[in-house]
Amino acid sequence: MTSPSTTTSPSAVRTPTGPHRRGSLGPVGLVLSGGVSVQFGAALAVNLMPRAGALGVVTLRLLAAAAVLLLVCRPKLRGHSRTDWGTVIVFGITLGAMNGLFYQAVDRIPLGPAVTLEVLGPLALSVLASRRAINVVWAGLALTGVFLLGGGGFDGLDPVGVAFALGAGAMWAAYIVFSARTGRRFPQADGLALAMAIGALLMLPLGIAESGAKLTDPTTIALGSAVAIMSSVLPYTLELLALRRLPASTFAIMMSLEPALAATAGFLVLGQSLSAWQAAAIALVIGASMGAVRTQVGRGKAPVPEA
Repeated sequence: MTSPSTTTSPSAVRTPTGPHRRGSLGPVGLVLSGGVSVQFGAALAVNLMPRAGALGVVTLRLLAAAAVLLLVCRPKLRGHSRTDWGTVIVFGITLGAMNGLFYQAVDRIPLGPAVTLEVLGPLALSVLASRRAINVVWAGLALTGVFLLGGGGFDGLDPVGVAFALGAGAMWAAYIVFSARTGRRFPQADGLALAMAIGALLMLPLGIAESGAKLTDPTTIALGSAVAIMSSVLPYTLELLALRRLPASTFAIMMSLEPALAATAGFLVLGQSLSAWQAAAIALVIGASMGAVRTQVGRGKAPVPEA
């Protein structure tokens, strides 16, 4: 982008426009790459669950991601107020709970429907934050999609898995709120690194209780580290780079494509096919998410980038 200037000639203004538009494909590609990495990482995690259990996989993922982020960011532990620490601790608890609930969900229901149900959390947050009448339409579309996804009553999906996915969605909405608050109180990605460590410590006893010595198996550790790189470190890095050049509104709309990416990863990696009704349901939730984001933008409020 170029800064407005009253002394700049029209030709000078037009000159960078073309390259800027072509260059915009760069950050879009970064976001898409991050989304693909997240969902294929989740598919790899599903394959790892028979070896280490859902909570074991979450523990390995958070521990590996925390180790990488702490090594790279090297956050300072001094100079923070009690409110700062309270915020980052709640953020870490939310981060751990979000991952734990989501992995419990994908251990019971297909990846595509799980992400579709999970994305209802950020969608509800966006609708409530906007408070516009049009959001009744987006909420209605989303609820219709959820109804279709459950086959009219969730008879085709494990109800416990559905509950875990909805719980993960609620934690995702809380994650967005506390991620933004943490970002305002800690420089760069220091808050994220500390929160990841807190989330890892929170999940460690649960992972040990479920998986025990399985967490020390070299192959399991290697696969868990791969999940951490694909689902945490790599996408966070790509999205951070993309957000330097990509409007937050565009980024949030692209995040609405996560259910489609998850369904694709589930089909290619796990052989999880979708019925026509489930595909239509995912499309409705994606459309509702995009509509809610665009409503926020039209009102003049940019969505939170961390969404």
